[in-house]
Amino acid sequence: MLIERIWAANSYRNFHYLIACPESGEALAVDPLEWRLCLDTARAKGWQITQILNTHEHLDHTGGNAGLVGATRARVLAHAGAASSIGGVDRGLLKGDVIRVGRTVELECLDTPGHTLSHVCLFARTQEPALICGDTLFNAGAGNCHNGGDPERLYKTFAGQLAQLPDSTRVFPGHEYMARNLEFTLDREPDNDEAARRVAVARQLEPTAMPVTTLGEEKHINTFLRLQSQTVVARLRDVFPEIGVHPDAKTVFLKLRELRNKW
Repeated sequence: MLIERIWAANSYRNFHYLIACPESGEALAVDPLEWRLCLDTARAKGWQITQILNTHEHLDHTGGNAGLVGATRARVLAHAGAASSIGGVDRGLLKGDVIRVGRTVELECLDTPGHTLSHVCLFARTQEPALICGDTLFNAGAGNCHNGGDPERLYKTFAGQLAQLPDSTRVFPGHEYMARNLEFTLDREPDNDEAARRVAVARQLEPTAMPVTTLGEEKHINTFLRLQSQTVVARLRDVFPEIGVHPDAKTVFLKLRELRNKW
């Protein structure tokens, strides 16, 4: 399986992805807002885009569908619950469905509500597993719930699904927010040396050079995966004394999300 990360260089800070079969050259385009850029990249590599996957219904992820379909006649795939709002969806996806690309690529659909109620992530159970996570999990951060989402559902997705994937899973989010997210981690956990080291690097890097993290690395630098940290809990209690001395993980997550909304 080949994964090409494409920096959109737009105000939304989108990452697009092409997932290709090395044998057939067939490719899946993920959230191709800047569709011409995706098409040019595929052509330069000798790939043919045959499918489009929208992780969710927001326009900054679906706005390139029509252009790319017109240029390639690719089939559009999306969460079954988002299909009507997206329009033009050829295949509605459910939990556990498998997307096949060419002869060698299989991607498992995870039903991951939170950022929106109809959001899918794609998981590749390869030797180096990969998670295409849209706006659910970001490098060092978590998706917001402003436009049709629900923070309690997001917590369940993190705790019940994403945190249970192998630590070696590579993380491919829908936007590049690493430096800002690391700054929030350090605001909540100033003694996190790994986050401090990484933020200094991230501030200097162009988005095209931003490293791909693994889920194991995220558990060290992403405050939304560090709900048991004594520092995180203590500093959260300074802002929300009502959480008590031993808040449960869900309470910590929800209060962190509340803080991040205003930060």
